[in-house]
Amino acid sequence: MGPRYGTTNFCLMLTVLRGRIINMRADEIRAHLRKEPFRPIRIYISDGASYDVRHPELVLVTRTEVVIAFDAGEDDIPERSAYCDPVHITRIEPLDSDKRKGTSRRRK
Repeated sequence: MGPRYGTTNFCLMLTVLRGRIINMRADEIRAHLRKEPFRPIRIYISDGASYDVRHPELVLVTRTEVVIAFDAGEDDIPERSAYCDPVHITRIEPLDSDKRKGTSRRRK
């Protein structure tokens, strides 16, 4: 099942099932990036950090690692990147949800 914007099913949150933590899988993360038309998203990490993704090509997803590039300069080449294990991605939300909720962006 792919992401459905505008519904509560869009946010795949960290879930506890019988004392075991169920995290997002690489294929679930990739499904968000392949949504057409792509809408910018925010990826939340278990340590409290979050990363805004404005283009799907700025994220590389493997089974063991997710690389998120950000801070692109005027030449559209990213200045920095973050590496994380997919199990540490707790949820993904569309960036336009901030406008509806009135929340602000927080990144560590």
